[in-house]
Amino acid sequence: MAKFHTLKVAEVRRETAEAVSIAFDIPEAAKAEYSYIQGQYVTLKIKLNGEEVRRSYSVCSSPLANEPMRVAVKQVKDGRMSTYLNTQLKAGDMLEVMTPMGSFHSAMNAGNKKNYVLFAGGSGITPMLSIIKTVLIAEPKSTLVLLYGNRDEASIIFKAELEKIVADNKDRVKMVHVLEHSPKVEGSLFRGIMLPEKVKALIENYVGLNLDNEFFICGPGPMMRNVESTLIELKIEKQRIHLEYFTVYVDAGKAQPVVEIPTIESSVTVIMDGEETTFELSSKGKSILDAAMDAGVDVPFSCKGAVCCTCKAKVLEGKIQMDKNYALTDQEVAEGYILTCQAHPLTEKVVVDYDVV
Repeated sequence: MAKFHTLKVAEVRRETAEAVSIAFDIPEAAKAEYSYIQGQYVTLKIKLNGEEVRRSYSVCSSPLANEPMRVAVKQVKDGRMSTYLNTQLKAGDMLEVMTPMGSFHSAMNAGNKKNYVLFAGGSGITPMLSIIKTVLIAEPKSTLVLLYGNRDEASIIFKAELEKIVADNKDRVKMVHVLEHSPKVEGSLFRGIMLPEKVKALIENYVGLNLDNEFFICGPGPMMRNVESTLIELKIEKQRIHLEYFTVYVDAGKAQPVVEIPTIESSVTVIMDGEETTFELSSKGKSILDAAMDAGVDVPFSCKGAVCCTCKAKVLEGKIQMDKNYALTDQEVAEGYILTCQAHPLTEKVVVDYDVV
């Protein structure tokens, strides 16, 4: 069960003019709870001007590399949390950090001979670095291709670290930069943004589609949709495509179908830490997450925008409808998992369990 602990900041390292990475000192008693899988994220909680702010950030370290757990944070315009972390946080400070979550990964197996194709944009490199370092350790027969889009050379996060990884693993790792603005870049394939035509050309030039490929995509929403649609056009199996959104991206293709439903007064029971809390909720009222919070339940959440999986729970009884879903896979939905920040009851009784996640 995901929960917060207060952790000491071990290091704040400047990665670019707009991004820092933050390493945490995890006490021995909490290390088991902070065991993580490559590609996962943690949620940070701080108070700014008296208001609680929560944001999720991907882990960029590897669980196999004997290094402290580290996240990267890019400062965004008007971003309260990212601005604070980039301009004020320092080593020795204490932060509320939720235990790791997320499903942006595939199982490691020393016998695998896979080719991991990583499409990253901007700070979307953060979980990719974790994946790269872990694959290199856990799967000696596997290879990786990183296709990384940025504004310019100065905005490339982890540039030196990535270059060293490539230099040390020339037979296993390829890295291709696509820069929107750079006078030094020659060739149209490496300039501009990742529109579908460019994505297709990058795949044709750097990815053997006859290999046992696993695709991972993380970056700005439009880029992600361009890559995903291209892979679908190339008839890549859906289970080989992994997506990790880090911002809310309005996309009609991802929204749930709008279905007119009758107004139903539902008795909703939420199970959290083994305790049951029941409240009445209209099918056209608040989300199950917000209603549970109103009822005094300390439910986990972060973005409230259907992007992260922090508020994930499982429906044990009844039916619900989600407004949006950018985070759960079709299989997870079929198994009864929901994003409670987007969920509304459709039956007179609904039971939702946070403890089974």
